[in-house]
Amino acid sequence: MLFDREQLDIKPLAERVNDIDLSLIKAPDRGLAVTDKRWNTIAGRIVSAKKSGSSVILMTGGHMFRSGVQKYLIDLMERGYISCLATNGSGMIHDFEYALIGATTESVPKYIAKGQFGLWKETSKLNDIINAAYRKDPKVGMGEAVGRAIVDLPHSDISLFAAGSRLKIPVTVHIGIGCDIIHEHPNCDGAATGALSYNDFLNLASAVQKLENGVVMNFGSAVMAPEVYLKALSMARNIARGHNASISKFTTVVCDLHALPDDYSREPAKDDPAYYFRPWKTMLVRTVADGGESFYIRGKHAETVPQLWAAINEAEK
Repeated sequence: MLFDREQLDIKPLAERVNDIDLSLIKAPDRGLAVTDKRWNTIAGRIVSAKKSGSSVILMTGGHMFRSGVQKYLIDLMERGYISCLATNGSGMIHDFEYALIGATTESVPKYIAKGQFGLWKETSKLNDIINAAYRKDPKVGMGEAVGRAIVDLPHSDISLFAAGSRLKIPVTVHIGIGCDIIHEHPNCDGAATGALSYNDFLNLASAVQKLENGVVMNFGSAVMAPEVYLKALSMARNIARGHNASISKFTTVVCDLHALPDDYSREPAKDDPAYYFRPWKTMLVRTVADGGESFYIRGKHAETVPQLWAAINEAEK
C-alpha cells in the first residue's frame, strides 16, 4: 500500500527557522597566501588542463553549499577552471533555497521531532521545475533545467547552478530516490526525477571522456562522487580502448576531514574500517593505478576551496 502524500501538512518556508543565511557567503580574499604547496602542484595541472582542453571536474556533496565558498567557485567557473560541477540532490536544494530566499538549512533534530522536516512548500517548486523540463525535453539534465530556473531568482548571483547555466558549464545532479526532502512532496514524479538525473550521469560520463591530462576533485562526498565517477570512468575507458586511446594520466584530489596516513597510495585492508571510505580506495588508489597521481588534503571546505582558488591565481602569473 502506497503512502498517501496528499495528507501531508506542508508549511511555507516563511515559518521555517534557517541555520544559515547570506552572511555566510565570503568574498574572495585577494591577499590569501597558499599554505600547502601541494595546492600549487594541483593548480598547475588545472591551468594546464584548461589550456589543453582536458576536463577539470569538481564533485561535491551538500556541505559545500553551506560553507560560504560560492563566490570562489563562481570565479573559477567564470575563468574556465571548472569544466563540470557534479553534486547531489542536497547541493541542488541548498543552492535553490539560497537563491530564492537568501537562506537555507533547517534543524533536523527540531523538525524531525515535529514531523515537519523537509515539508516546505516553496522548496517543492524544484519538483515542478523538474517535471516541466521532463515533459518538454526528456533528454535534458536536472542541473541544466534547475539552473535555467534559478537565473531569475532574487539571489541568483551566489548560485552555482545559475552560473553553470549562464556560462554553459555542466552542473550535474546525482540523486538517490528518497534521499532528498523534495521527494517527500506530492508533486515529486519519480519518473521525471530519475530520468533527468540519469541524463546528468551521462553528461558527467561525457566530461570524464576528456579526463586524460585533466583533474577530478572531490570535496566531501563520501559516496555519491566516488561511485558515479567510478562508473563514468569505466564507460569512458571502454570507448577510449575501442579507439586505441587511453584515459590514465590525470590527477585526482580528495578534500575531506578523515585522518588518512601520509602514505595513502595503497588501499586499506578489508578488515580496516577505513576500507569503507570510498574516496580513498576509489579516487586515491584504484583509478589512478595505471599512470595518474592522487592528492589527499585534509580540511574544511571554507579552508580548502579558498586555498585552491589562491593557488590557481598564483599559477596564472
